[in-house]
Amino acid sequence: MKKFFRPLAVPDRTSRGLLLVRLLAGVAFMIHGWAKIQAPFGWMGPDAPVPGFLQALAAISEFGGGLAWVLGLLMPLASLGIACTMAVAIYFHSMVRGDPFVGSGASYELASVYFAIALLFILSGPGRYSADHNIFR
Repeated sequence: MKKFFRPLAVPDRTSRGLLLVRLLAGVAFMIHGWAKIQAPFGWMGPDAPVPGFLQALAAISEFGGGLAWVLGLLMPLASLGIACTMAVAIYFHSMVRGDPFVGSGASYELASVYFAIALLFILSGPGRYSADHNIFR
């Protein structure tokens, strides 16, 4: 398990960049997930096409994953949860609703960006300035 969470050795300059992305995207996710975590099993409303259990997983991945990104804690697990949630959001907006990639209304642009950030953290790790680096180095 320690091997799974052990961060890769990255240069200091790269670690500072990863820290900035972690903080900005993590806080944005916490804000975005705050309303969902208040009613985790029903944030989509009573006529939701998604079961309450899956709504709760999305709420936890957004709020909890955002907090994990801010702290740099358990980054592979948090990033996997966020990537799965964003993949579902991309599918829902692009295939089910037919929303454009970029548009003035609903689109799947932001979900795609967050998906890419999650993949970045899965592949690169959190960098030196993270709880994972201090715990698992």
